[in-house]
Parts: sequence; C-alpha cells; structure tokens
Amino acid sequence: MDGSSGNLGGSIQASLGGRYATALFELAEAGKTIDTVEASLAKVRAALDQSDDFKALTTSPVVAREAAGKAVLSTADELGVDSVTKNFLGVLAQNRRLAELPAIIRAFRQLAARHRGEVTAEVTSAHALTDDQVVELKQQLRQRVGREVSVDLSVDPALLGGLVVRIGSQMIDSSIRTRLNSLAHAMKG
Repeated sequence: MDGSSGNLGGSIQASLGGRYATALFELAEAGKTIDTVEASLAKVRAALDQSDDFKALTTSPVVAREAAGKAVLSTADELGVDSVTKNFLGVLAQNRRLAELPAIIRAFRQLAARHRGEVTAEVTSAHALTDDQVVELKQQLRQRVGREVSVDLSVDPALLGGLVVRIGSQMIDSSIRTRLNSLAHAMKG
C-alpha cells in the first residue's frame, strides 16, 4: 500500500462502519479490485433493499452467528459477489456486525469516489430514479460542484416528490414534503 488511502478516511474512520469500510477499501486497493468490490457491494445493497428476509438476517440479534454466516455466504454466492467481498461478509457475520452493512457500503462508496477524484452526493428521492434521470442529475451536480460526482441513491416515499441531495455538509432539499411543511409554517403566521 502506498499510504494514499490513509488520509482518505478522515471523518469516515470515526464510525464503526467507517472503520470496516476503510479496512475493506485498503484490501481492495492492495488487490487492485476497488471497482469489483464496489460493484459487489452494490449487489449486496440491492439485496438489502429488495429482500426483507435478507435484511432481517442482517439485523436480527436472535440469528445465531454461525447460521448468519452460512446464510450470508450462501446469499453472496447467489449474488455473484467477488471473493474479497464474500470473505468480508463472513467476517462481518462472525463479528456480529452485519447490521452495519448499509453504513459500511455508503462509506466504501465515498472512499472509492475520493480515490477516483469524485465527490459523492447522497440523493434521496420519493421514487426510484430512471437511468436517464440519474445521468441528468449527475450532469447537473457536476456543473454545480465543478468535478465528477458519484451518486448514492436511496428512496423515501415520505418525501412525496422531489429530491434531497447532500454533498458533504451542503444539502439541497427540493422535496414536496419540505415545501408543504414550509407552507404550513408560513400559514400559521
């Protein structure tokens, strides 16, 4: 390792999920598999979002450590994740840290984006965005920040419509929920 990732962690390393993500990133960097691991983590995140059973497996404190490990490794095989990510999931299961997966995935994506010289925008929308909408959003954000932007997408139906975009400490909230709350507050006088 050339030490370049040592300062990449910064505030990311402050959290438990961030420390795990940093360890995984350093493994991926040493093995020159950052993009492969990131793609595998995207598959894991999609599985967490789409499968209530998989999500329950990762968050339930009553699932035995060994059973959770076997189930996660089996799921990793089904998803077709790379060996580094699969081994990492096994370590998380063994250490009872599977509940940290969403934070770990988010932190890893930030580390990978910084490594590529990109900035990461966390984007929450009321509905899943189409590929064309994501491309347009990236283009608009690139113009705003002046460099490449990777997006970390999530869905929150409570927004009703619009987007909430967070880039570092900057937040752009164009959600209908916020607009309605502002209108209601203004009407109260």
